[in-house]
Amino acid sequence: MADAAGLLTTLLPRCTFPPASTAVTCAFSGGADSTALLALAQHAGCEVTAVHVDHGLRPSSRSESDQAAANAELLGVPFESIEVHVEPGPNLEARARAARFAVLPSDVLTGHTADDQAETVLINLLRGAGTDGLAGMEPGPTKPLLGIRRAETVTICDAVGLTVVTDPSNVDPRFVRNRIRAEVLPLLDDIAGRDVAVLLARSADVLRDDGAVLDRLASLLDPADAKAVAAAEPALARRALRAWLTRDGYPPDLATVNRVLDVARGANRACEIGNGRRVERQHQLLRIVD
Repeated sequence: MADAAGLLTTLLPRCTFPPASTAVTCAFSGGADSTALLALAQHAGCEVTAVHVDHGLRPSSRSESDQAAANAELLGVPFESIEVHVEPGPNLEARARAARFAVLPSDVLTGHTADDQAETVLINLLRGAGTDGLAGMEPGPTKPLLGIRRAETVTICDAVGLTVVTDPSNVDPRFVRNRIRAEVLPLLDDIAGRDVAVLLARSADVLRDDGAVLDRLASLLDPADAKAVAAAEPALARRALRAWLTRDGYPPDLATVNRVLDVARGANRACEIGNGRRVERQHQLLRIVD
């Protein structure tokens, strides 16, 4: 355990945990990443509670929950298991994620690593995302391991002496993320002759900083002022409109933003923006009509 403590001390400066003594809830699957999350959060001095969400999608889910509980007990971390029901079918990964986060606190800590960040950037690139999507996940207290590599979480678990849960869904080729992890990134490493995940994570950091500057400039633009929006640089106009149109945390897609931009420019008098809403222009003012 002395070696484990030394390893945790070495890795902790690359993490972004809240201050010591902060009460935190960690999403805990029992896998290497979330187990390392518990160990590092505990080493950072946080008051840790581990919450395991059992989706009931596999016959082994009960034994996985038991293994997660045993690991939390060995680490001396309070443990809670919550069962949710997710029907098999299309978009299983997204629906399971939504069900999981619906029962977890909004400030839950997750074990996403630098490798997850690289995968996220590539997934968003395939979806045609702009700067915000290519900026990946925001580092901070709820994602404290984005400066840690996946291989290092395995090393932590080995050093602590814990047997981690192996989730077979993490190698299921039906899921895009798994194919990027198993096929695309290794191929990119081979082509580039280097560790591409590091480069992708670094690019995400740069784009996130660029996006923050654009957001500050866009915030100076009144999105209801059609004349001002039409005269603005397109990048700023789109950002101002996207923020204005965002509802319940869900931003509109690029096609919707561009339709509203056309209304601001006078190409159309109104346009649909989804969910029974539309944007209309009257006397050079834009307004959202439900």
